[in-house]
Amino acid sequence: MLKISSPHPSFCLPILIGTFLLSSFAFSQGSYIPFDRDYYQKIERYEILQGKNNGNFHSGTKPYRRDHVAAYLDSLAGDAVIRSRSDLFNLAYLSQDNWEFISRETPESKKPFLKGLYRRPGDFAHYYSDEFDIHLSPVIYLNGGIEQDNDQSPNRLSRGVVLRGSIDKKVGFYTYFTSSEAFFPSWTKSYAAHNGAVPGEGFWKEYNEEGYSYFSALGHVSFNITKHIQIEVGHDRNFIGEGYRSFLLSDFSNPYMFVKLNTQVWKFQLTNIWSQMTADADYDRGRPTDGRYPQKWFSFHRLGFNVGKNLNLGFFESVMTDKADFNYYNPIVFYRWVEQSLGTPDKVMLGMDYKWNFYPSMQLYGQFALDEFVFSEFFGQDGKGSKRNKYGLQAGFKYINLFKISNFDLQLEYNSARPYTFQEKFDFQSYSNWRTPLTHPRGANFREMLGILRYQPIPKLNLTLLGMYQLYGSDPDKETNWGGDILKNRLVGSPTGLFGNEIGQGIENKVIQTNLNTSFMLRHNFFIDASHTLRRRTSPDLDSPETTHYLQLAFRWNFIRPDYNY
Repeated sequence: MLKISSPHPSFCLPILIGTFLLSSFAFSQGSYIPFDRDYYQKIERYEILQGKNNGNFHSGTKPYRRDHVAAYLDSLAGDAVIRSRSDLFNLAYLSQDNWEFISRETPESKKPFLKGLYRRPGDFAHYYSDEFDIHLSPVIYLNGGIEQDNDQSPNRLSRGVVLRGSIDKKVGFYTYFTSSEAFFPSWTKSYAAHNGAVPGEGFWKEYNEEGYSYFSALGHVSFNITKHIQIEVGHDRNFIGEGYRSFLLSDFSNPYMFVKLNTQVWKFQLTNIWSQMTADADYDRGRPTDGRYPQKWFSFHRLGFNVGKNLNLGFFESVMTDKADFNYYNPIVFYRWVEQSLGTPDKVMLGMDYKWNFYPSMQLYGQFALDEFVFSEFFGQDGKGSKRNKYGLQAGFKYINLFKISNFDLQLEYNSARPYTFQEKFDFQSYSNWRTPLTHPRGANFREMLGILRYQPIPKLNLTLLGMYQLYGSDPDKETNWGGDILKNRLVGSPTGLFGNEIGQGIENKVIQTNLNTSFMLRHNFFIDASHTLRRRTSPDLDSPETTHYLQLAFRWNFIRPDYNY
């Protein structure tokens, strides 16, 4: 929970100065690769095909470092899992994207632009030496679509720059910024209006009455303190787990300031994150105002370790508090003990995650996040549906090369969270950041089933079909609290007592959504996307099912493909 722009420099400056001094003893270091589900799936599928844990990094903590990914790609070069033309293309593409750390030869561009630009397929411009390297590229996203019964056709324009590099091969750095104007599909617009925040972005300004305008800025500096201890200071997102969703920490909320310490020794990895987040925002006529918003502080640690060659277990703990407290800066302390010994009402969560590559090409994974628990009420008949038993649960399965068809992959996932999970009874302690959940987009009081098919029939073409079913309970008004909106106080507005709370209570909603996306890579990291989304919601508050079709075409260059699957 480090506040870089804190009014208490006596705390911040010694840490920053000390860590940068220690960097003079650092080892080879690369920047981190932004978390992109399509990109990361190409990396992780080969671990599942091998049927064993990747020794270069623990996949439960994302994002990954470029030098670690490069080492893994080098190990795959002669492996039997690289079979098809698409696999060979993926290996070459990923290697070219991280070429400065690849030990194998990666070809330069055959026809660079104006001799000095695009000398490498993935870099608009670059300079490389043993002392300093820098890579600069444009960022562009342009899409247009048509949605049934939507007077304003969804569209979006984002443009910016991404820059990365390293100094002395010891200090890695990354920065990314874009400016965007967007008109969202109807359900995304409703989500943004309800939460008062653009998903993944937070602050926004009105654009042409129905649109949103916002600026995105990400960046980090990273280095090794020792051979086994790495530190990252950044403004970005983190993701914990193997699934499409995460109940521990996801990438759904807007970026936040953090310091991350990764310690990897033998089969163990300890990840510590200290972060300053935005507790709430001030609004004027439904729009966020410029000003100083209330802040809160978040501490997180996860211990992951490999059991044998194919099982990884992770145990996590986090605390959310409205006041910075030195007691939570200890990287190995048990937060629950600290919270109790201080006598504070800070929000502490516990949980675990796992992945098991139980057979080459198959993986089981899951998570369990515990918010509050009373043993007697959980197992006793008298405590059925207790409001004090709050948790989120995930179970998933991945099958690579389904039916022995090359590059045809299946993922199945179940998620559920009981009512009032992630809520809190004190201000600024809900498991959220800038009015959006830090975990699942739906918050709590829901069940969800996901099915994802990914197919790469030819090297540059990727097809993705996602099917989603959700059952969730919503509130009829701002005062009533059935336990799904994590921004509400869990003690205020509840129509139920201590017992009898079940998933889906309140206004029951059922959503069926499918999304078919086709992506074709014209050149390195320049894609054309075409997609169709069908969404159908049924609820007692609707006279008839709410059904919409959304068709879009997009061009993106060094931009992560957005999805609206929530």
